[in-house]
Amino acid sequence: MMSNAEIWAIIVALGIGTFMIRFSFLGLIGDRRLPRLLERLLHYLPVAVLPALVTPLVLAPEATDGAFDPARALAATAALAVGAWKQSAIWAIIAGLSVLFLGLALLG
Repeated sequence: MMSNAEIWAIIVALGIGTFMIRFSFLGLIGDRRLPRLLERLLHYLPVAVLPALVTPLVLAPEATDGAFDPARALAATAALAVGAWKQSAIWAIIAGLSVLFLGLALLG
């Protein structure tokens, strides 16, 4: 068990670390142009991070104790298909949520 002082020290250290990471981009580089290659690579960052965040939630969701859930897999497939078709994140979210709620109601 940790003492209150240790917990607060960790919170403060993480806060300073998070501030420094953000400050390095906004404070030090914020008013300058980044190299063209770096701008191009940063453009694809959300496209790379979002699937990495969503995939574990689809393949082994905590709601089912890590067991594969067909309703969530169908919802992810529907969101992917509608997102690719409409080129819109909002429509993809709406489709995914709709299929998820319908799948949970029908499949349990």
